[in-house]
Amino acid sequence: MPNYLPDLLANLPTLAAQKKRENQAFFKSLARMDKKKLDAQMHVVHNQVFACTDCLQCANCCKTTGPLITKRDIEALAKDQNLKPGEYITQFLKIDEDGDYVFKNMPCMYLNEDNTCRIYHIRPKACREFPHTDRINQKEILAITQKNTAVCPAVFEMVERIKLARAAR
Repeated sequence: MPNYLPDLLANLPTLAAQKKRENQAFFKSLARMDKKKLDAQMHVVHNQVFACTDCLQCANCCKTTGPLITKRDIEALAKDQNLKPGEYITQFLKIDEDGDYVFKNMPCMYLNEDNTCRIYHIRPKACREFPHTDRINQKEILAITQKNTAVCPAVFEMVERIKLARAAR
């Protein structure tokens, strides 16, 4: 991980709070972009930032953000623990404000001390796809990306790079 990301992680809550208003305006401008151009721009910057990012140095997502757990995730996780899906739900999940299943507690119970995942081979879909910045149809998830600037130093860095690139035009 480049030197800026650990420093960025340490200061991320403060930086995200300082940039909140600026980012709200910025994300409104992104919402007005052509969706294919937005996807292309996000994917280029995603690849640049994640080419030099070691998520194991951070794992802030696993420490702070409860992933949405799908029915398929529940089935796989329950099977892995020799439980019935209903038993798994009762023991480990709760329903959040959006009506979705999430883990009862954070940090994630599957996170090891070295930031590796005990269930990496069957980790939930939301974990596999986080931070979602390489998906198509970025316009549909701009609110999630904006929220993730306060969770993921790589997303914060991506947004700052896009802002710089747009300002340089």
